[in-house]
Amino acid sequence: MGKEKVHVNLVFIGHVDHGKSTTVGRLLYDTKNIDEQAMRKLKDKAKQLGKDGFEFAFVMDNLKEEQERGVTIDLAHKRFETGKYYFTIIDAPGHRDFIKNMITGASQADAAVLVVSGNKGDGVQAQTKEHVFLAKTLGIGQLIVAINKLDMVGYSQQRFEEVKSEVSTLLKSVGYDPNKVLFIPIASYPGDNLAKKSDKLSWFSGPTLLEAIDTLTPPEKPTQLPLRLPVQDVYNITGIGVVAVGRVETGVMKVGDKVIVVPAREGKGVSGEVKSIEMHHEALQQAEPGDNVGFNVRGINKKDITRGDVVGHVDNPPTIASEFTAQIVVLNHPTVITVGYTPVFHIHTAQVACQITALKKKLNPATGEILAENPDFIKKGDAAVVQVKPTTPLVIEKFKEIPQLARFAVRDSGTTVAAGMCIDLVKKG
Repeated sequence: MGKEKVHVNLVFIGHVDHGKSTTVGRLLYDTKNIDEQAMRKLKDKAKQLGKDGFEFAFVMDNLKEEQERGVTIDLAHKRFETGKYYFTIIDAPGHRDFIKNMITGASQADAAVLVVSGNKGDGVQAQTKEHVFLAKTLGIGQLIVAINKLDMVGYSQQRFEEVKSEVSTLLKSVGYDPNKVLFIPIASYPGDNLAKKSDKLSWFSGPTLLEAIDTLTPPEKPTQLPLRLPVQDVYNITGIGVVAVGRVETGVMKVGDKVIVVPAREGKGVSGEVKSIEMHHEALQQAEPGDNVGFNVRGINKKDITRGDVVGHVDNPPTIASEFTAQIVVLNHPTVITVGYTPVFHIHTAQVACQITALKKKLNPATGEILAENPDFIKKGDAAVVQVKPTTPLVIEKFKEIPQLARFAVRDSGTTVAAGMCIDLVKKG
């Protein structure tokens, strides 16, 4: 069992069709995390569907609809071990309408691999920008850039350098230091420089993608913070009962703990005792930050809890805010944002409509200095401090206390309008 190895959540991000799923599939195959037989089946299936060359992508795209469309829709989770770590790989969708899943994915990740196609005319695209910005805002500190499809440009070093410089400019603009980022040339479909070196890329003396992943620094586990476990799904499992699934963000949950789930039913919360915890189908005595677990709580019914609720210990329950103050950056809004605007806030696993009740300050997004007090409106590119009122009970924490539950993205009619974090709040009375 990989419990002795350090666990890292790794998200693959980047523009649609730049080869994220194929990269993940090929990596899993080349490291023997998928066997030949399973791969053969996927190859035949790809042929049947007229999608020759999609077999590696299918490894992660195990939803039937995805295989027919050849597009990643929901987040796929796959376990994957290297000599050093064991990873849960999250393959994030690149399509615009799936960016909300991407937000859930990135907010669960410790590090990201940004896949950018080096094919002529590709390079940095709209979603490359959006994904990089979100990764930064959602607190992903470590990034590896894989420049893919170099087989389509004759493994050209010049093309690799061009894309590298384009991506470096983008990274700098959102606050990543490109000098601390590894740029890896790859060709995922033929398998060049993923798990094994390739003589076609003999001009590159750096690591393979696999070696690069092993250089990541594992996250500090915030075990000293109070327990916070946002619920992703709830199932009724015969013989066990109600099983909730989610990732421990902070603190530690042990079998036998008395926990409370809030806001839950009518915003009052429901409590019970943790009966069992499991991860990757193995029973655990305790779950720590970064663990994606299923758990059963005595005394909690399926109708009591839902996605977006948060589990904490009874003596330190998660905070329900009646309103909060947030620092946001406006990424993308067709006109201007004024008081009264009510978009959907995506925070941990919750999606709640929230009204902006006051615009307090307009800030310089690069330096954070105050440009204006109480502005009439804010627009694309602005950073601001705003007052927010959730329309239904919402768990959120202050960034300086529990940053893992303070970050959010704001979405409106299919696009990510803004991203930010909670800096202060009023507890629901």
